[in-house]
Amino acid sequence: MKPTWRVIDTGLRRAVENIALNRALLEARQADEIPSTLRFLRFKPAALLGFHQSAEQELNLDYCREQGVDIQRRVTGGGAIYFDETQLGWELYLHKRDLGTADMQAITRRICETAARGIQALGVDAQFRPRNDIEVDGRKISGTGGAFDGDALMFQGTLLIQFDVEKMLRVLRIPVEKLSDKAIASARERVANMADLLGHVPEMQDVQAALIQAFADEFGVVFETGPISPAEQARFDSALAEIDTEDWVHMLHRPQADVPIVEAMHKFPGGLVRASVAYDRARQRIKQVWFSGDFFVSPKRLIVDLEAALRDTGVDDYGPRVHAFFAAHEVDMLGLQPADFVAVIQSALSQCEPQASVP
Repeated sequence: MKPTWRVIDTGLRRAVENIALNRALLEARQADEIPSTLRFLRFKPAALLGFHQSAEQELNLDYCREQGVDIQRRVTGGGAIYFDETQLGWELYLHKRDLGTADMQAITRRICETAARGIQALGVDAQFRPRNDIEVDGRKISGTGGAFDGDALMFQGTLLIQFDVEKMLRVLRIPVEKLSDKAIASARERVANMADLLGHVPEMQDVQAALIQAFADEFGVVFETGPISPAEQARFDSALAEIDTEDWVHMLHRPQADVPIVEAMHKFPGGLVRASVAYDRARQRIKQVWFSGDFFVSPKRLIVDLEAALRDTGVDDYGPRVHAFFAAHEVDMLGLQPADFVAVIQSALSQCEPQASVP
């Protein structure tokens, strides 16, 4: 007889309620108060900080206030993200014994490949792309991430239904260059929506049913719909009382000036390259680099991957990391060189303190 897992849909909620439910379900699974669970969720417009992040440094707070975008802090790490009604969240709350391993890389591959099969059943050619994305023809349709609490795992994913990347870009604290019409159009080309791919907005129950079937087949279980248990409700009430406060949201307050965004632009034989660098002065680390300009790179997404590879890089490490990245990828740049990217980053960092100017 197959084991029974629970599936629950907690509906459209405020960010703080969804975060409190994250904590409640994870704690309850760790305490063996609930069975392994697949949860579906949706957010009212919200900017979610990683647990260790500062709102002032990560978000465009003025825009969030003007647009009524809620700000909340997650109970897990990672970077700032934007959620709204145009995305469907899916989460698994599992015990380590359900997985047979604690290797997060292996777990991520297994869960993402399973979710991709569920999306495929809807008529979309979704594929897992390491480290933790699901894509359609190189365009991201679902991002994922997971965290253990003792023997319990919370693994989270989002599925883009009708998502517009422009609002996300405006919510996050990024260079003005990234908000140009051309940059927004380029960003839209890198994500995929179910509505666009299918030619219509899929019914939520159909999307959920496809994912439920995929996870049931992969783990050899039967899903039964269940309510929030009394134990979860008690944990939810406790978590909500703790985090539905300004003190929680602004638990880490670091001035924007401590992480300036510095920019430089160079004309190389292979084209013009602009680098915008968010530099953490206190930690002497590059938080993020954004590249733009007039140059050719194929495949296109290599620049996005390079930006991801440079996140949270020590000031002495970005040069070797750039060269290692290009050594590991096949890329056509029509005369542009890896050293050109290093040089423009160095030029941007030279505007900060002296120790940040040379890799």
